[in-house]
Amino acid sequence: MLVCVGIFAGVVLVTWLLSLVTREYSWVDRIWSLVPIAYVAVFAGQAGFADARLDVMLALVALWGARLTFNFARKGGYAPGGEDYRWAFLRERMKPWQFQLFNFFFISLYQNVILLLITLPAYTALQHRTPFGAWDAVVAVLFLAFLAGETIADQQQWNFQQRKRAGRERRRFVQTGLFRYSRHPNFFFEQAQWWAVFAFGALAAGSPWQWTVAGAVLLTLLFLGSTRFTESISRSRYPEYAEYQRTTSAQIPWRPRHSSP
Repeated sequence: MLVCVGIFAGVVLVTWLLSLVTREYSWVDRIWSLVPIAYVAVFAGQAGFADARLDVMLALVALWGARLTFNFARKGGYAPGGEDYRWAFLRERMKPWQFQLFNFFFISLYQNVILLLITLPAYTALQHRTPFGAWDAVVAVLFLAFLAGETIADQQQWNFQQRKRAGRERRRFVQTGLFRYSRHPNFFFEQAQWWAVFAFGALAAGSPWQWTVAGAVLLTLLFLGSTRFTESISRSRYPEYAEYQRTTSAQIPWRPRHSSP
């Protein structure tokens, strides 16, 4: 735990300093898919990479990180100027000192707190090194299913954006495929994977009443807030987005409601 806290402190400091030097505020986004792998690797390594549950958790989180890194990279997230458009939107509405407080306390500190907390079920698994069982296998399969769902959603969104850039798409935002059943299916599957990680810790301890559930809870709350903010921008750009909101579930994939006459 001390090693992970040390990594956490270093990452907070580095991402914050880089944001000040470069005046780009998406450095946490750039390490989002990488740092959780390091945290889980620390816990698995403490067990000598000899605990089946921890090794499976590390392998699954590594798959999550590799997929997310690829998707972020192809969208230009690692390129100079690849900043989250929402931060520019906020800078226009905040005084400079207000945004700098937001930058440190929310972007650099709070988001890194979440990245540490979502991996702490591995700490629970390290403390309770019980045999890998059938329910662990079920959770692993569910994790892979959620990973596949997020992969499909991101690919559908990517294909839509490519058609839109080429002038071969009349719609202004994606509404087909998984996006017919959820406005943000990728958000849903992302959260679901980390709830599966928590389930591994709960299975190891033999009880769901573990304080390490805090990571999954805070991640869900982060996505709920992010959804509201993102959609407020979408509504300002696309008046028809309000109808999409009315007919389509926000995150959990569900049968669409009928459109207005």
